[in-house]
Amino acid sequence: MIINTKRQFFWSQIQKNILLAILILQFIACAKNETFKIEAFKTTSGWGYSIATKNKIIIKQAIIPVINDNKSFSTEADALKVADLVVKKLNQNISPTVTKNDLILLKIKL
Repeated sequence: MIINTKRQFFWSQIQKNILLAILILQFIACAKNETFKIEAFKTTSGWGYSIATKNKIIIKQAIIPVINDNKSFSTEADALKVADLVVKKLNQNISPTVTKNDLILLKIKL
């Protein structure tokens, strides 16, 4: 009977430790995700976007990337579509560069 009590104590300790480890890992996973804030802004020739994290602007794009002209986005919605794509790439830890194909798929007016 003494052996059985020790075994129960041992398993209850392991269960508590496993639960604590799971909670710590879950907290770390949630805390690691950065939140990005996107905003569109008016330029002299159209629209641009900015992406910020922790109240610090990390990307400010006033012109359409990848094209040869220094042309802004024609609508606020277009600027926000591209900003959303860049945030998705940042969240996936891949390069936030935008390709001409990305612009075509998002139906951005060039």
